[in-house]
Amino acid sequence: MTTLDALTREAAHLGAGGRPSEGVAALSDHEAEVARVLQICNACRYCEGFCAVFPAMTRRLEFGASDIHYLANLCHNCGACLHACQYAPPHDFAVAVPQAMARVRGDTYADHAFPAVLGALYRRNGLTVALALAAGLSFFLLLGLASTGSLWHEPLAGNFYAVFPHNLLVALFGGVSGWVLLALGVGAARFWRSVQPGGPAVPMGEALAEAGHDALRLKYLDGGHGDGCNNEDDRFTHARRHLHHATFYGFMLCFASTSVATLYHYVFGWQAPYALTSLPVVLGTLGGLGLLVGPAGLLWLNLKRHPLQGDPAQRPMDRGFIGLLWMTAFTGLALLAGRDTGAMAVLLAVHLGVVMALFLTLPYGKFAHAVYRCAALLKWSIEKRQPSNLSLGSD
Repeated sequence: MTTLDALTREAAHLGAGGRPSEGVAALSDHEAEVARVLQICNACRYCEGFCAVFPAMTRRLEFGASDIHYLANLCHNCGACLHACQYAPPHDFAVAVPQAMARVRGDTYADHAFPAVLGALYRRNGLTVALALAAGLSFFLLLGLASTGSLWHEPLAGNFYAVFPHNLLVALFGGVSGWVLLALGVGAARFWRSVQPGGPAVPMGEALAEAGHDALRLKYLDGGHGDGCNNEDDRFTHARRHLHHATFYGFMLCFASTSVATLYHYVFGWQAPYALTSLPVVLGTLGGLGLLVGPAGLLWLNLKRHPLQGDPAQRPMDRGFIGLLWMTAFTGLALLAGRDTGAMAVLLAVHLGVVMALFLTLPYGKFAHAVYRCAALLKWSIEKRQPSNLSLGSD
């Protein structure tokens, strides 16, 4: 038996799903499985150059809960390690890094949720719930319009505030946005306190810049070798990275559109509606197109994904978020196309209902992964600038 085989057999001596024998008594089953898998990976080191997870892993000999949650959120689920691994199923060691990491990520979101009682929503926030919430909120707004007799109307030249007063919309969405920021902010702060790196100080500006650069480029969705992710098999593709970019930057363009419109309203006193060639409308249109293409493509990839690429139990949550993003874009573009018609009020009510559903589920759905992953990237940017505390004694 080779030295590598001896080490990996020692790391996996309890088999798939078993708990390592020392120092991890308090770990959950999902955490213990990641610890078992990482012990094998630490002995093998074949995937060391694939992504940030593996060099971060090699700075440790043992894996406590905080290390496990950090590494799980540093994992981008690209799948390269699964298809490169000689110990992946059907091998007896059953090393499935993407699946083990995904299960811990789900636990991370629930464990750090604010308030804690709502952490269970991560396991119930599926496509059916998302669609039902969007439909229910839209129906509620439509009933409100019908009760005032303004469901169908003469064309209002795109004046949304003639349907729903400006102050009402500000109160509704301002309150929900504040809650989203509070819930995600508290969760991120709790996560950071549990994983923050110790050791000597490093230039934080450099670490922040690098982490931001890696997040915006989705650096670790290139498979570690530049050829891209794996999806349903061992073929490499950049589709997942490109579709994530379309989704993220589509979302950010829509946010920029709202921000510019707010600036117009409160600073310059320019009231909506704005011309089709105005900056808020152009930004919103481009963002909407990105949110049509990106989520549709991600849903297609999600439906075809290999069962060991991530946790199949979390795919309903993924699809719920994808569905709400796509519906937000579709109803928004439909509203833009019909804003000068008598159907504007109906289109507006449906769009606002979908957007409200998206906002309400942001802190308790797939969107949370962006917050925790950015925090993990920042920790890695700090950690790799520090000397390793790992020391191997000699007998």
